[in-house]
Amino acid sequence: MSAKPIFASLAALALLGGCASIDWPTPAAAPVEMAMPADNGVVAALLAEPRVQAGFAAIEAMRTLNNERLVELNEIPAPPFAEQARGAEMAERMRALGLADVTIDAVGNVIGRRPGTAGSEARSIAVVAHLDTVFPEGTDVTVQREGNLFTAPGIGDNTRGLVALLSLIDAMNRAQIETRDDVVFIASVGEEGLGDLRGVRHLYDNDASPYASFIAIDGGEAARLVVTAVGSIRYRVTFRGPGGHSYGHFGRAQPHQALAEVILRFTEAATPITQDGTKATFSFGRVGGGTSVNSIPFESWMEVDMRSANPQKLDALHQAFLSSVDAALEAANARRREGDALTVDLDPVGSRPPGEGDLGAPLVLHAMAAMRALGLEPELAASSTDANIPISRGVPAITLSRGGLSRNAHAPNESWEDVDSHQAIQIALLVALAEAGLAPE
Repeated sequence: MSAKPIFASLAALALLGGCASIDWPTPAAAPVEMAMPADNGVVAALLAEPRVQAGFAAIEAMRTLNNERLVELNEIPAPPFAEQARGAEMAERMRALGLADVTIDAVGNVIGRRPGTAGSEARSIAVVAHLDTVFPEGTDVTVQREGNLFTAPGIGDNTRGLVALLSLIDAMNRAQIETRDDVVFIASVGEEGLGDLRGVRHLYDNDASPYASFIAIDGGEAARLVVTAVGSIRYRVTFRGPGGHSYGHFGRAQPHQALAEVILRFTEAATPITQDGTKATFSFGRVGGGTSVNSIPFESWMEVDMRSANPQKLDALHQAFLSSVDAALEAANARRREGDALTVDLDPVGSRPPGEGDLGAPLVLHAMAAMRALGLEPELAASSTDANIPISRGVPAITLSRGGLSRNAHAPNESWEDVDSHQAIQIALLVALAEAGLAPE
């Protein structure tokens, strides 16, 4: 077309940098054999330390306390972009556990530093759990308990992660564990949905390399180890036209038809991209528009999600999507018999960078050794978590489990069951100590 009325928003231009594809920075993954190398005995040496064993015992002893923390924190709502109340509570709890340097940054991240013994030479090791849930403001987050089963929106994802964070601080205090490097405990905002990792993104936007390694706590079973970042690109697509009466103005361009055509064209173009190789997905998550059954809508919108850990696949999906929007707009306007042409706005609502972590990095090896020390065989996984940001920038980063059994995440009947819940916290303690170094007594 010579002059298509397709208008990308200023947000789109800012996100895409004025070009059609995103040049994701992707550090190369180290080639790894099926049999992973050992971690040079670091974890085994930690397990022989009486202070570490005392820390393990403290974690097991605080099971009842942790379940009380779980209920109390979950019943403080933390909807998207409104995590302030829960953040303030986490800050107070960190201070109550002896962290003197606790701050809340400009976007709402709660940051508590536990200083190491190395002073000015100390590195910073981040341990992070997100504050926010997917549930909107007004959701009833009251916890229902039946024995060891806790049911409430957000109970597992990620209130339990916050509990694990507090437990680590508490266990280190009880066992009088000191580290060589600083351990920085962070309750982050904006991990879920349209939050788009805004909390961790802010940490790295302010400082290109704030942490030597990054340990997120989020997700399922204790043996799950996230080492690969699933990237995503998300849009809100809005077609607009003159609208009108369904009979009296028949022949005017139909926004709903254009939207449907995007869905069909993109599905046909994207399906081959998703059929082999690294997993790639797409979804039309929400659709809306129109005023009545006997009206031509003046607006039709949808939200689209594209994902892959492979930057090339993600870019291929992105290009197919943009081409589908162009083609659908052109076809809808070519069909019209009267009235103004349709326009379309493409508003980016999320962009999470993909990346493949270095499977031979000490952080990964420490995590695998810690899991095996507790009798678990590591299950390497790809996911979209707070660790996406550091992984995409070449910083050693993983996501560990919050422990227990989580079910129905992101659903109103979400539940968490206290089954072997101490294991994940013990694994996190070992990994944090392996990274920060156990200081001499």
